[in-house]
Amino acid sequence: MIVLWLLLSLMLLPAVWLVCRPLWRARFERAPVDDPAHTAENVAAYRRRLARLDAARQRDELDAERYAEERLALERGLLDDTGESASPRWRSPRRSPRSGRWLVFVLAAGLVAGSLGLYREEGAVGDLALYTAIQSVRHAPGATPAELVARLETQAERQPGNPKVWLTLAPLYRDAGRLDKAIASLRRAIALTSRRPELLARLAQLEFFAAGRTLTDEVQSLIDETLSRDPRQPIVLGLLGVAAFDRQHYDQAIDYWRRASAGYDDEAAVAALQRGIAIARQRQGESGRAGEGSGSTASLRVRVSLADNLRERVAPDASVFVVARDVDGKLPPLAVERLRVADLPRTVTLDDADAMTPRARLSAVDRVRLVGRVSRQGQAAPRPGDLVGRLGPVTLADDTPVQALRIDHVVE
Repeated sequence: MIVLWLLLSLMLLPAVWLVCRPLWRARFERAPVDDPAHTAENVAAYRRRLARLDAARQRDELDAERYAEERLALERGLLDDTGESASPRWRSPRRSPRSGRWLVFVLAAGLVAGSLGLYREEGAVGDLALYTAIQSVRHAPGATPAELVARLETQAERQPGNPKVWLTLAPLYRDAGRLDKAIASLRRAIALTSRRPELLARLAQLEFFAAGRTLTDEVQSLIDETLSRDPRQPIVLGLLGVAAFDRQHYDQAIDYWRRASAGYDDEAAVAALQRGIAIARQRQGESGRAGEGSGSTASLRVRVSLADNLRERVAPDASVFVVARDVDGKLPPLAVERLRVADLPRTVTLDDADAMTPRARLSAVDRVRLVGRVSRQGQAAPRPGDLVGRLGPVTLADDTPVQALRIDHVVE
């Protein structure tokens, strides 16, 4: 930042020089000064010429009109030579050229301060600070995503009105599994910018997965608003495909995912949607057409149960989230299934169709960690008092047996 301000100051120097140069040059110019001796000589010359003019008039060498013209010319010449005014009381006193030189420094300081202040208000100072913070973490040896989030949270406190800060934080919170924070950040960015279809679609996606892949009234409202602005918005179409797949409406899921594929430029996202289409067709029993998808369709069967001594702590309709994450914890949840306590024990199948984003899915990794959590508030983000169980790492393979995931302790 210091280098930026120095460069801006150097760029202002030519402007300061152009503005102040005339004022600075005036200090070296000498103002005319009245000289009594010179004035006396001019008056004496005038009188001599006037006497010769009067003599010529007396000799009738000049008529009255010519005499008047010649005398007027003499008087004007005298005024030009002496600098005297016909009305001396209107003469203003001469000032020294040095008397206004302080204005040079005032104008220079005002030009610099005004330009830098205007840039600070209307320029990209906040964006530059955001970029510097991101680069400082990314180029630091051993830096972690948590450190980047902490640095950006500091920027959010310093410039809460910059939507780019919140747009940068939202995916980082999402990838860390902090969906409530991601939703709040994205809502803040939308409030500071506009309700663009892409932002509304991303918010609907986050709300959908935070609600355990449920089309709540809030999610449906965001979907309707997005489609009214952009009927081909791929994120929303993909989301609707996931909802249809969860309801086992495979024809609808395939239709939504096909339309979503047409709106993506990202080859990885398109490939993920094609894999989802293949899985939907497999679920329909159309195995002959499953080859339309590309790549692996990894899946994992998990037997989810709840410890008997904890069952009394939660209501039968409390939400149960079954989540598969990568071993390093650097990606968003790879697969999410939602059940109820009353459904336990139950065996679920996790696969690519359960992914939260096209870029993070089971087929992208070799091993996963499994987490089962009972949420009293129905929120995807863990809270004190929730019940949780963990298992893993589990290796994904065709012959991987059913995994037993037991929810057996309380989140403090």
